[in-house]
Amino acid sequence: MSASTLSEVARLAGVSPATASRVLNGSARTPGPEIAERVRQAAASLSYVPNAQAQGLVKSKSGLIGLIVHDIADPYFSAIARGVQAAAREQGKMLLLATTNGTPAEECVAVAAFAARRADSIVIAGSRSIRPEDKNSNAELSAELDRYCRNGGRVGVMGHPVVGASAHECYHVVNVPNEELAAELVGKLAKIHSGTFLILGGPEGLLTSDDRIRGYQRGLKAAGLPPAEIVRTGFDRAGGYDAGLSLAKRILGGARHRHGVPQGAEARPCILAVNDVMAIGAVAALRSEGLRIPRDTLIAGFDDIETLRDFRPALSTVHLPLEDFGRLAALGGTSGGSADNEAEAGTTPAGRVMLRRSTETRALSQT
Repeated sequence: MSASTLSEVARLAGVSPATASRVLNGSARTPGPEIAERVRQAAASLSYVPNAQAQGLVKSKSGLIGLIVHDIADPYFSAIARGVQAAAREQGKMLLLATTNGTPAEECVAVAAFAARRADSIVIAGSRSIRPEDKNSNAELSAELDRYCRNGGRVGVMGHPVVGASAHECYHVVNVPNEELAAELVGKLAKIHSGTFLILGGPEGLLTSDDRIRGYQRGLKAAGLPPAEIVRTGFDRAGGYDAGLSLAKRILGGARHRHGVPQGAEARPCILAVNDVMAIGAVAALRSEGLRIPRDTLIAGFDDIETLRDFRPALSTVHLPLEDFGRLAALGGTSGGSADNEAEAGTTPAGRVMLRRSTETRALSQT
């Protein structure tokens, strides 16, 4: 059985299709109460379902928010998505989701798809890339976003502005103080750890990773310590695991072990991962080689993802209010404005350092 049409509703109600459309699609120009009720009754009797695209044309709003993330299975992005969803509910909107594996080329495809569906706003979460291989894709993404903005769309971005985008009047960028918080984490660890530091970073050119690496090095310099070696790997759990296997060989081969016994807390390195999922992957690899945290090496992450509630030993990290960031990006993308204005209003959420069991220097065995 085919769906009922607006013309059928109008015929049953004894009105024109234009009048029926104004009643059912939410136009500000509505007929009298008696006619409107007659149209609604006709629609109900025919089980008529209003066309969302038609409603969008009448209202000049689709009631849709598009969210672009790298990987919704990553707890970092799922937390942001909850915040965006909360903002969507507050505004009576529906959320569309696209995952992109972190490439600007796939983000460009997602933006074009959301624009074609007349999404009122788009939220983009995930590290920006300035790697040479992403240069052309960044240009295409920025052009697609600029075109979307010129047609009345609004954009909320987490962390950094989209590389090369020029329509700044429609952009709302939620600043994430990655570098400052990374420096603060190292400053606190330097007070309790007298050994070496290693940084587990993502590929060079990923701005979130680069910011955090810069913050770690800044914190070491402020503490009077030499720069840490940077181990580059994938910006995910798999990358952390691969790097962890390599680091395990170095730790086991070092002078700090004799017959499997650590030779003093000062000999243990402290691994600074640029995100929690990389830290989790590294810990899994270290354990697979018989090493324990924090007995054989200390480790810290960044983000304080929800998964850490069940992770042992409890991981030292930087807590970011990810749901709040997502909500702020969605609301800002709807209303416009700058991150600076939000910060001046005192609404930008703050992060904080969380020192836990994984960097406890007195521990000699894992509990």
